[in-house]
Amino acid sequence: MNLKKQPVFKIEKTFLERLFDWIGIFSFLAATIFLIIEWPSIPETVPMHFDASGEADGWGPRWTIFLLLAVGLALWIGLYFLEKVPHVHNYLNLTEQNVRQQYKNSQLLLNVLKNEILVFFSYFTWSSVQIAKGQADSLGTWALPVFLVIIFGSLGFFMIRSLRL
Repeated sequence: MNLKKQPVFKIEKTFLERLFDWIGIFSFLAATIFLIIEWPSIPETVPMHFDASGEADGWGPRWTIFLLLAVGLALWIGLYFLEKVPHVHNYLNLTEQNVRQQYKNSQLLLNVLKNEILVFFSYFTWSSVQIAKGQADSLGTWALPVFLVIIFGSLGFFMIRSLRL
């Protein structure tokens, strides 16, 4: 029996979710502080876009490097608020018996994704500064595949888990 109207109740964050939040926030703050400290030595042009192999193929004014952090933070904030309302998420097999488990699974998925994204955007900010200053040649051929495997791996894991609940 599927639920027609999804119940609303608050699910507390676990220690693991709070730990992930702190890791995400720490990476963002570390990248922001790094960027502020390095700002005087960053050249006027910085990499803005990277190809699939991690090579910079688009350059722009140095202020655009803040866009990486801004986009990462905007996504984190959006997912933070979405994480708080699991009753508005879409579920495949929501029943009275599994509603709490489904809500928790969805909440944990969003927590993991928002923090993975923020850590990666923080890393990309750091890497962009290194490339702009000539201290690195590229993100590396592994950066995009690792990012995609982690993001889609997380999505796959939680989707399969949702089907089994």
